[in-house]
Amino acid sequence: MKLRIKFTKSGVMVFIGHLDMMRYFQKAMRRAEIDIAYSQGFNPHQIMSFALPLGVGVYSDGEYLDIEANSITSSEDMCRRLNEVMVEGVTVESVKLLPEQAKNAMSLVAAADYIITFREGHAPEGFSMEQFLKFCSQESIVVTKQTKKNTREIDLKSYMYEVKASEEGIYMMIGAGSANNIKPDLIFNAYAEHSGIAMDEFALMVKRLDLYADLAPEEQHKFVSLESLGEDFYE
Repeated sequence: MKLRIKFTKSGVMVFIGHLDMMRYFQKAMRRAEIDIAYSQGFNPHQIMSFALPLGVGVYSDGEYLDIEANSITSSEDMCRRLNEVMVEGVTVESVKLLPEQAKNAMSLVAAADYIITFREGHAPEGFSMEQFLKFCSQESIVVTKQTKKNTREIDLKSYMYEVKASEEGIYMMIGAGSANNIKPDLIFNAYAEHSGIAMDEFALMVKRLDLYADLAPEEQHKFVSLESLGEDFYE
């Protein structure tokens, strides 16, 4: 059976990297006595995959991992058992049962939304919310993006689905996933360069709100949270 687990990450845990989070959840599964399935072969490992690695220092209200389980109890029970072994800064929000043929979360991620604020005392001199939103409303924002293998030019505007001011800060929904992964700091750095202002490397405080799949044909977009693709289950 395929399960999707949604969890939050806050406090000191935002400084724990992705590989350590994987190891942490592997241990948590054993402590919570989750009947997780293991791969076959000489080096069996838990069948587990994360939706999208979270950068160090980034807070999140919506992280996901998929697992396969040999047996299950109920959404409520498994959520409770996992939270009983979680450390401060990680909270399991839900455990959902996925359809048998469901794709894993990693392959589905198409977008993510964020709230961005400036750390106290790190707001760049000359920053203007009005000018930032005006910059984001341009028809095209071409930047050079560094990848693991090379650099390439991309039009950020193609992956900026919504940017607006909110009571909490700047809200943005942008492209995410293996194909079109855009990070908020790339947009802010493009604005800083465009406006001629200097921005501290650690100026941004970023919180990821959720991760989304896109159920519509290309360029139309129908974003739904990864959590909504599963269902609660009962004993």
